[in-house]
Amino acid sequence: MKRARKLIFSVTNDLSYDQRMIRICTTLAKTGYEVTLVGRSLPSSPPLRPMPYHQFRIGCLFNKGFIFYAEFNIKLLFYLIYRKADLVCAIDLDTILPTYTASILKNIPRVYDAHELFCEMKEVVTRPRIYRFWKAIEKFAVPRFRYGYTVNTLIADEFRKMYNVSYEIIRNLPVLAPPVAANPHPGYGRYILYQGAVNEGRSFETLIPAMKNVNAFLVICGDGNYMTEAKKIALENNLTGKIIFTGWLEPDALRSYTINAYIGVNILEKKGLNHEYSLANRFFDYIQSGLPQVCVDYPAYRQVNDQYHCALMITDTSSETIAKSLNTLLGDEHLYLQLKNNCITARDSLNWNAEEKKLTDLYQNIFRADG
Repeated sequence: MKRARKLIFSVTNDLSYDQRMIRICTTLAKTGYEVTLVGRSLPSSPPLRPMPYHQFRIGCLFNKGFIFYAEFNIKLLFYLIYRKADLVCAIDLDTILPTYTASILKNIPRVYDAHELFCEMKEVVTRPRIYRFWKAIEKFAVPRFRYGYTVNTLIADEFRKMYNVSYEIIRNLPVLAPPVAANPHPGYGRYILYQGAVNEGRSFETLIPAMKNVNAFLVICGDGNYMTEAKKIALENNLTGKIIFTGWLEPDALRSYTINAYIGVNILEKKGLNHEYSLANRFFDYIQSGLPQVCVDYPAYRQVNDQYHCALMITDTSSETIAKSLNTLLGDEHLYLQLKNNCITARDSLNWNAEEKKLTDLYQNIFRADG
């Protein structure tokens, strides 16, 4: 009997909340690979749930800043060196060096999974020293990754122009799930939902103040480097009773919030190409849950919306524009139902069930090419 090929994927996230990697690893494990997903362990990390793939958490003494990345990368390198593997995959730039090094030492294929333009994130591109550090890593490592994939053609084209690499397109689509009846969360009424990382550049500086002029709760499901500032903005605007911060939620709990929301928001500042070229998970998660959304009018989102008409697009992220758009969806029942029905239609096409074959074909081709 032929031995299953061993794949190791590395992230700096908490494995319990990374829906994208749960989808990818589940698909490859069900295809017949022996998959391990490696991530970080935090004091707040919940117990790992059983999955069809292996999971391993790396504990660190430090949990943020340069010293965290240095500690995590060193520990990850030793993990990768001493584990049997037929292929290693780096998820974004912050795990690319140990992945590259391990692949050279073990003489096995390596893959770069770039779901964003890491150096163009606001928290990187607006800090010159940090930008130079990560850009140097990118310039060194990315050209040495022959195989890779990203979430849309805009980002793939940037990698091609910068580093002459040709990466596949595998979008962040959710698994097709059967419709579930709404069961509103007590006391929230018709609430507006943001799900995802609470990081710089996600327009919380304007989204939260906008809620002063919107008759609904805003539920923020996620956490990140901007959480303290976001809570401070809510306090300064006397909105602590109107803004609910849930922190990170495991996928089933998050889906409950998404299904029961009235409007989703996907609002990003145009600071660096990462946001302008983005195609976020939540954009498709809202569609899968039949949830109309207010979304920034950036190219990748516009391309999808021109075809399916699931979102109300905005051209700026001011508080006035956000409030006006949210109130439009709250007040215009005809428009709301039109967008909702379009989401329900689009969910049959925009789902992981249709996308995952591209992923399995990619890995089969890599092993075929490398013998």
